Amino acid sequence: MKYRLDINTLHRDETASGLTTNEIGRVTLRTTAPLFVDEYRRNRTTGSFILVDEDTNATVGAGMVLGEAQQV
Repeated sequence: MKYRLDINTLHRDETASGLTTNEIGRVTLRTTAPLFVDEYRRNRTTGSFILVDEDTNATVGAGMVLGEAQQV
């Protein structure tokens, strides 16, 4: 979690530890297998994603790829 964005003031709360329903933030995700994606500005279809809870099949998040992936 990098920060949560307050949509009213555009303040970045870098002390936030998570997001709740309808909140916006910037996060870094790590996957167990490589993902083939594009930047959202280049291709909206392969530059966006949803996160699904594998136990309930509920959508728990959505996002867009803003830049190149960094290997950690």
